Amino acid sequence: MLITVLQNTHSHSLSMETKILLHSLSLTLFSLLTLPFSTPFTPQDNYLINCGSTTNITVDNRLFVGDSTKPGSSYLSTARSITLQDTNPSPNSSTLYRTARVFTAASSYSFGIKKIGTHLVRIHFSPFNSQNYDLKSAKFSVSVNGYLILRNFGVHGTVLKEYILMADREKLEIMFMPVGELGFGFLNAIEVFSAPADLIVDEGAKLIGPNGIEEYKNLSTKVLETVHRINVGGSKLTPFNDTLWRTWVPDENFLVLKSAAKRAVATDTPNYEGGGASREIAPDNVYMTAQQMNRDNLTMDARFNISWNFPVGLGGAQHLVRLHFCDIVSLSLNQLYFDVFINKFLAYKDLDLSSLTFHLLASPFYVDFVVDSDHSGVMQISVGPSALSNPMRVNAILNGVEIMKMVDLVGSHNGSKKKNIWVVVSSVVGGSVVLSLAILTVLLAITCRKKKPKPRRVESAGWTPLRVYGGSSHSRMSEGTVNASPGQNGYLGLKIPFADLQLATNNFDKNLIIGSGGFGMVYKGVLRDNKKVAVKRGVPGSRQGLPEFQTELTVLSKIRHRHLVSLVGYCEEQSEMILVYEYMEKGPLKSHLYGSKFPPLSWKQRLEICIGSARGLHYLHTGSAQGIIHRDIKSTNILLDENYVAKVADFGLSRSGPCLNETHVSTGVKGSFGYLDPEYFRRQQLTDKSDVYSFGVVLLEVLCARPAVDPLLTREQVNLAEWAMQWQKKGRIEEIIDPHLVGKIKPSSLKKFGDTAEKCLAEYGVDRPTMGDVLWNLEYALQIQETGTQREPHEDGNINASELPAPRVVPQTPSSHTRTDGNGGDGCSDMSTTKVFSQLMNNEGR
Repeated sequence: MLITVLQNTHSHSLSMETKILLHSLSLTLFSLLTLPFSTPFTPQDNYLINCGSTTNITVDNRLFVGDSTKPGSSYLSTARSITLQDTNPSPNSSTLYRTARVFTAASSYSFGIKKIGTHLVRIHFSPFNSQNYDLKSAKFSVSVNGYLILRNFGVHGTVLKEYILMADREKLEIMFMPVGELGFGFLNAIEVFSAPADLIVDEGAKLIGPNGIEEYKNLSTKVLETVHRINVGGSKLTPFNDTLWRTWVPDENFLVLKSAAKRAVATDTPNYEGGGASREIAPDNVYMTAQQMNRDNLTMDARFNISWNFPVGLGGAQHLVRLHFCDIVSLSLNQLYFDVFINKFLAYKDLDLSSLTFHLLASPFYVDFVVDSDHSGVMQISVGPSALSNPMRVNAILNGVEIMKMVDLVGSHNGSKKKNIWVVVSSVVGGSVVLSLAILTVLLAITCRKKKPKPRRVESAGWTPLRVYGGSSHSRMSEGTVNASPGQNGYLGLKIPFADLQLATNNFDKNLIIGSGGFGMVYKGVLRDNKKVAVKRGVPGSRQGLPEFQTELTVLSKIRHRHLVSLVGYCEEQSEMILVYEYMEKGPLKSHLYGSKFPPLSWKQRLEICIGSARGLHYLHTGSAQGIIHRDIKSTNILLDENYVAKVADFGLSRSGPCLNETHVSTGVKGSFGYLDPEYFRRQQLTDKSDVYSFGVVLLEVLCARPAVDPLLTREQVNLAEWAMQWQKKGRIEEIIDPHLVGKIKPSSLKKFGDTAEKCLAEYGVDRPTMGDVLWNLEYALQIQETGTQREPHEDGNINASELPAPRVVPQTPSSHTRTDGNGGDGCSDMSTTKVFSQLMNNEGR
């Protein structure tokens, strides 16, 4: 009840900080009320069978139904079995293992499937002695829907066999087949239940091996047998503590060198808003513990790996390796970069969790890898610092490991083999029919095209589809996903040969790396004409890939403005995807405000930088029919050239503005903590006023020379916007400004600047000024500072683009295509979420 009250609290009188604190309190109370167990997932299919028993029992808050209750009421498809009871059970044994069903001939359980999709099947074996049977001598095979999952199986202790598989028909049959004339089989319990839809997904897994990294598809069609489920850095978790009733064991016995690892424990529940994982993927307790590098008694920049060896058996089978991560060791975003290795192959390079989880700390994330086990019978997993690691913050973490063997599906009996043959025959015949129809359709289409030529399309930009981690060896401009005409010569005028970029960057010398992003590394380079550039080189496995590369090139080739970082060219040859930008000599604005050795900026310089940034943003918002919303304005994304001219950069989260008949764009929340528009966060409705709010935070950074969020400060000072506005509303903003500016700002200029920031930070977008208004007020503050005179108030609520210095715009042809954003929303522009300007000048990421 209290949680509901706190969550529904809504008052205009409450500050944003208060609301955040209330939200945090509600989450804390929720976590306390739900510990030590999590709210269970409710499967649509849910069969829990207590085998060989006439009674129902409750285990881990789940009801297991006896399969010997009444004739005809059990799930047994044959009666050729007997029931046994352990007459001398161990006091510590589960009540589930005190009875068993023994099969003396092939017998099966059948379960009706209501929901086609991924299911979990668990079979419990715990042998005991009875008068007529020693269950440790059992030898049998087990099949699921006609495919063997256990062959000549015997068990000498308590064993739980778990399988994750696709139930693609209305019945799931599990058959037990004794081996030999006197053989028999047994089991104690069985579970069959629906899995969450996102537990196993077809896309996203990476195949790791000597040939590099490739994409692995159709994962959900495989039968997976759980081999290990590890709570790294934590204690044992029982089904009572897990949303899918799984058991997670500690990692200590698998560590290669225990002294290399150090436990990390979080006190707050994970933040699942990052979209990387859910509680069904792994429970809270897995993401709240981890192993990190043990750097005690070592130098700060000491580099080594933490390794675990997991026995997986001989035979060279393929395994799905799922690694769980949650950054519970960093104090702020983009502090942690590390590499991941599996069987000594590089599986993930420069992993930056904060860039993969909507820029949230302590947000769960997992990655799936498919690996061929070698003949050592061991799967080795290692994590260690990357080349991008800050020498003062060298670290690597791991929160959880799951290893699942891919079962080699073989038919278990003649009926299945015959069935498989008919499936193959029907597939071949069906394929031939489909192929014939396809050929006929193509011929008809060609005929129709000759009779009725289609209207000529607008010139468009596209690429040959690149193979994952490979690609075409040439560039081909053809129809693509984005329509634009960036100039008389199309994109070809922007093309730069790969050899030129190799020369410009000294063959991509690591010493020339100036930043990194989700797309890849950014290098400083010098072209043949001595022009300095920033070269952003895509890497295999990039989360962006070809579509974003195309969109970046299309969008950036259309945007030209003195206060926007411009695109110089691109390269797509030899399987490379490279974008080249003008080089910004002085780097990000943030570096000149705090945390570096640059000399402090004067008040005039700061005003001119703010004015330049505002001009760039104003052009974005008004330079086209819909405009462009940047969505990630912050001091690291405002770069300075050699003359301290400010240019807005990093359009990685940018979106087209709303259509003429719309007021906003509905989209998932993205941005950077501390700069995020609270109204956008609450309503998930994006407008250009979201950029205005973020720019207001930047204005305060410029004035106070401190980060937007500083967790090392006292609670009331952590959030710059909240803290500074308290002083502004008291009329005492001068008490918190950068000490270097004290006595150097005219009070009237400071007042105008503070009032402008306050208006930008209004809680509701409708109360905020446009960027045109902001620009006018900043110019006014500069005029007051330089001359001391004041001009007439600005009556018009907007400034037209014509009032600003004319930008150099590349001609473009309007697109008739609709926009589809990553969240499935439809729009009316060709522009979608992009990854442009990914941190050209800093290593901190977004």
